[in-house]
Amino acid sequence: MNRRQFIIGNSLAVMALCLPFSAKAINVLDDPKLSDFEKRLRPVGRALEFEDYYVWCNSPIEGPDGKIHVFFSRWPKAKGMSGWINSSEIAHAVANSPEGPYEYVSTILAPRGAGFWDATTCHNPSIHFVDGKYALFFMGNANGKMNTKRIGLATSDSLYGPWKRPDEPLLLPGKEGAWDDLLTTNPSFLKHPNGEYWLYYKSLDTENYEHPKFPVKGNRKYGLAIAKSLQGPYIKYEDNPVIDFSKLGDNKQCEDAFVWYENKKFKMLARDMGVFGIDYGLYMDSDDGKHWSDPQIAYQPLNKYINQPEAPKHLNRYGRVERPQLLFQNGKPTYLFTASQGGKYETASAFIFKIV
Repeated sequence: MNRRQFIIGNSLAVMALCLPFSAKAINVLDDPKLSDFEKRLRPVGRALEFEDYYVWCNSPIEGPDGKIHVFFSRWPKAKGMSGWINSSEIAHAVANSPEGPYEYVSTILAPRGAGFWDATTCHNPSIHFVDGKYALFFMGNANGKMNTKRIGLATSDSLYGPWKRPDEPLLLPGKEGAWDDLLTTNPSFLKHPNGEYWLYYKSLDTENYEHPKFPVKGNRKYGLAIAKSLQGPYIKYEDNPVIDFSKLGDNKQCEDAFVWYENKKFKMLARDMGVFGIDYGLYMDSDDGKHWSDPQIAYQPLNKYINQPEAPKHLNRYGRVERPQLLFQNGKPTYLFTASQGGKYETASAFIFKIV
């Protein structure tokens, strides 16, 4: 398959990107290292279960009202798991405590239709309080496919809106031939101690699209873009990508990064795609936010924490958690919010861990 065929492929081809590695192909290191972060996790359970929707990308924040607000992706159950690429919207829910129960408040960002950069999906919300306002980073696309995925930024003075919708994406792909020339997605943001605005983003290297061992196509890497103001412009770091596991062999990669700064360290959680195994999460840290430590295990397969019924045949990601996002209270991470297939409606929901 050549590059052009990849870019114009239909949504069924997109789903190949979501297939798990073959169980036999998982390369577990001889001595897996559990991070200190993993040792502090205590499972709370599922939240945000809706009978008619898949739920994903759960991003929490504590509001000035003392309530916990979660911004999450959802799409109709009738679309199946693949509906995220062409039918997702971003919604708002609230609870009196981090462990819920959560009540749906409203849908704040929905696909706008033909002619807009976010015409067909709104996904990957990541909520932050920055410079006295709320900043919601997210991904949209224009054609229901991978090649138009772009990062955007919506802002509001209140968690209840109204939200100012961007007319243009915040971060575009690189020039033709660059490692990130296809898309920008999975935003993770922090305000640097030096006052700069740092945006981490995922892109997909398709140079070696067909891989002999794994059904997952391409190789996901992370770049960094830096701005002097929240609204940008964001200038890409010259030594990108800052996370590149391709050198480890066997098409190892990661996605769903969440980055924060704590105790004079930059820290990162990510979804593992081949380092320890597809049902794991990764933890890394850094002194400068650009050069990262070797990964350790951030979280384990879900069956290490809870007992689940047998996997339904239509859920091929069952048994793992993805899209790690942290809740901060008094400046410290207190809960880990993730997304996981399953639950009482056999769709997908939030899964929450307490950090002790």
